[in-house]
Order: sequence, then C-alpha cells, then structure tokens
Amino acid sequence: MSTKISFMKETLEQMERDYLIWEEFVLEGPSETWTIVNGKRVLVMCSNNYLGLANHPRLKKAAIEAIEKYGAGSGSVRPIAGTMKIHLELEQEMAKYKRKEASITFQSGFAANMGSIPQLVDQGDLIISDELNHGSIIDGIRLSRAEKRIYGHRDVSSLEKILATEAKKFRRILVVTDGVFSMDGDIAPLPEIVKLCDEYNALLYVDDAHGDGVLGENGRGIANHFHLEDKVDIEMGTFSKAFGCVGGYIVGSKLLCDYLRNKVRPYLLTGSQPPPVAAACLEAIKIVQEDSSLFTKLWDNTRYFKKSLQQMGFDIGQSQTPITPIIIGENKTTKEFSKMLFKEGVFGVPIYYPMVPKGKARIRTIVTAVHTKEDLDFALNTFEKVGKALKVI
Repeated sequence: MSTKISFMKETLEQMERDYLIWEEFVLEGPSETWTIVNGKRVLVMCSNNYLGLANHPRLKKAAIEAIEKYGAGSGSVRPIAGTMKIHLELEQEMAKYKRKEASITFQSGFAANMGSIPQLVDQGDLIISDELNHGSIIDGIRLSRAEKRIYGHRDVSSLEKILATEAKKFRRILVVTDGVFSMDGDIAPLPEIVKLCDEYNALLYVDDAHGDGVLGENGRGIANHFHLEDKVDIEMGTFSKAFGCVGGYIVGSKLLCDYLRNKVRPYLLTGSQPPPVAAACLEAIKIVQEDSSLFTKLWDNTRYFKKSLQQMGFDIGQSQTPITPIIIGENKTTKEFSKMLFKEGVFGVPIYYPMVPKGKARIRTIVTAVHTKEDLDFALNTFEKVGKALKVI
C-alpha cells in the first residue's frame, strides 16, 4: 500500500474502534415494505418511501414510456442540449402543485442546496442556520463567501438575538432551516421564523425534503401546512423521498428561478435528469394531487406506531412526523440493536455521528402509507423483544 494513502487505513481503523463504520445493505428487489436485503426477507422500517410510490405501477409505466420517447439519457447539461420537454413539464407541474410562479429542478436535493445557497449570498452577507440543518445545507454554506452564524435548534430566541445583534452589519441576510429535521422528525417553528425574517428583512430558505408528501394539503409541505406559502422566499425539496424517485427542486418566484438557472453550477455543469426519471417524478406529483388517502393512511400509521413505542418506554425524542428515532445513545449498543432487529426480520439501520450528535446514536424508523397494521405490529413486537434483551427498555 502506498504511504500516500496510509492515512485512510488509519482513519478507518479508528472509525472501526469507535463503531462508526457504515455497513452496506443491498436490496435485491424493489423498495417495498417487505423486500430482500443481503439475502434475507425483511420488513423495511428505514426507507424514505413515505407514500409507497417507489415501485408504483404508474411511475414505472411513465418511466418506460419516457425511455421509448426520449431515450435513456439527456446527453447534456440543461443550458446546452439537455433540456427536454419532459423537464419543462415537470417544472411546470411542480410550480402548480406548490402554488408558486416557477420551479427549477436538479439532479438531487443535495445538488440543489449545495449549488443554490452560495449564489444567494456573497462577501458582506450573512447566513444564519439552524444547528441541526442537513449536511447539504452545511456544505452549501461552506462554499459561500458569506459569514455564518448558527442558532440553537428550533430556538427562535437564539435566532432573534443573532438578528438583533448582527443585522445592521451586513448587506444581505439569509436564514436557512430544514422544514422537517431528518434525524429527529421535529418541525421548524416556521411562523415565528417568518415573523423575524419580515422584521429584519432577511431572505428565508426552507429545505422541505422531508415535508414533501407528509405535511400540508396533499403533501404540499411545511409552508402550506402553516399557510405561509407567500412568506417563504426559497423553498427547496426532493423527489427522492415521498415522491419515490430522485432529484431536487426549488420553487419560488419566476425571478428567483431565472436567476438560479444562470448562476447555479450543478444546474449549469452537470448532466440533466435522465428522461425516465423526470417522467416518474412528474407522475408522482400527479398521483399525490389525486389521492389524499395516502396521507390519511401515513398519519394513521404514524400515530399508532409512535404511541406504541412510547408506551413500551422507548425514547423517541421530540418527533412530530413519520420520522421516529429510537434514541439509544452508545454506538456499540445501537449497532447491536440493529443486528438483532435484522436477525428477527426487521430492517432498521443504526444512525450515529456525524449524522447525529455524539452520544445520540439511534435507530431511525420511518413508517409509510403502505405499511399494514400487521406490519407495524410485527415491527413493534420485534423492537420490544430486542429492547428488553439489550436493556434499552
């Protein structure tokens, strides 16, 4: 082994000692409630497939038809020769769904955040970010030349203190928050944040990746949930969770989207979504607008599952959404918990630093609209059995 890369071996060995190595799980079939993972049939309790659309027949049909019409790939970046009619149809439908003037789509939510945030601020500006914001937001902030401040998680008084102290020192202020926080399942106090942004003339950027398809009317997200759609300047989301596909988007004014089309590097310099992907995303948006029963079932399942876990004595934090963490604390115990679950037929992966703070390792569970009560009872019985065996409860 070359001495040039020996640091990699040393780092991985230390991570192994700290129980921080990620094990790779391989699905051998579609993303469904029950599927084959690493050769074993298991109940999936950790997917972001909130509405069960990832293997929906209408999405598959739309993707196949798009391949026949447009081919497998776009062949270029969006501004050169990579914009196909299906991309424009997707953006028009997303803007309609979100009740905004316009939208712009990206290859992933990560690309949307990492590419857009640096273009909204520059030297002489300030970004204020919730301390538990997603890593893609953090990387976007790092790529900007603006100064940054971090406010306490969902702590409006902390945000207000920063604004009161710093606002007059900077040309432009951008406040950034997740809508639904991906590891804890809690919701940003959007009405209070909007009020402060109005008071201090700050731009508001909301990453609603986990609010899409979950909160609001037919899953229109956190801004719709709080009736604040006209108060969020930049709303970002993904197609990789409730919509069952992959990709990212931003919705807002036509001016905003025109600006981003001409400034954001992942849009300008990366190949556009393959047409079957764009077509599947488009079909997913149509489905969620047609069928409200998916949301009813999602929330019925969520309430039942949370209540049962709490009655067993598990620590589920302050979750307000289908994301329900079972907080264990130690990495070693959490990894053992996951292994025992898998042996019993439940797929729930361990989550630890840097995805969550040190000492807050957990099994992050997510129920979906397509879990049956029998599925949930099987999972709950298994969690209880393992929890008692490891003295977690």
